[in-house]
Amino acid sequence: MKNYSILLAALLLYPAISQQSFAAGDAKKGANVFAEECGDCHSVTPGKNKKGPGLFGVIGRNAASVPDFSGYSDGIKQSGITWSMDKLDAYITQPRKIVPGGKMKYDGLDDAGARSDVIAYLSSLK
Repeated sequence: MKNYSILLAALLLYPAISQQSFAAGDAKKGANVFAEECGDCHSVTPGKNKKGPGLFGVIGRNAASVPDFSGYSDGIKQSGITWSMDKLDAYITQPRKIVPGGKMKYDGLDDAGARSDVIAYLSSLK
């Protein structure tokens, strides 16, 4: 019974611990990483899209839901994703694995620290 209680506690705490790891990212560094890795295709200016949809306020938003962006792939439209920090981390790591058939032409960001910084930056944009 003790092992079950420990497992249950770990499962219940995982989201909070996971979110905290992204909160530990450096938003200022993330702005620079975003500019280098994402800024050619995505904007963080409210209401502005580029080749890809704008990412201002992306945390908590449903995928393929920016009303004035028409370039979504069928893959992202059908993904059912709500952009949490964990889901963004997975997507930024391997976009094609998370959304097969997606249009994003990005191989992914291997550096976990850089991803954490980008996610902290995106989280700060509200």
